[in-house]
Amino acid sequence: MSFVVTVHFRAKAEWRDAFRAEMVANATASREREPGCRRFDVCEDGADIFLYEIYDDEAAFRAHLATDHFLRFNERTAPWVEEKRLATFRRIDPKD
Repeated sequence: MSFVVTVHFRAKAEWRDAFRAEMVANATASREREPGCRRFDVCEDGADIFLYEIYDDEAAFRAHLATDHFLRFNERTAPWVEEKRLATFRRIDPKD
């Protein structure tokens, strides 16, 4: 079973464009460089950014959290975030 991560962000108004660009760059690096990352979607609705990520397993997600691109993204954008909510799930229907 895959490991699914969802994250909801609300960026501060003055940082929304910069946050969006950094998030897309982080997602792209994750998809291209992390063998355990199966999907990393960045979705937007106004001020809200929603991530839907699928990893092979929890270990692959933990490896993601230790990558240089994630650590840079997290350090740079943390002050730009008003709200962040993360949830994890085990995917029980592997059909795409």
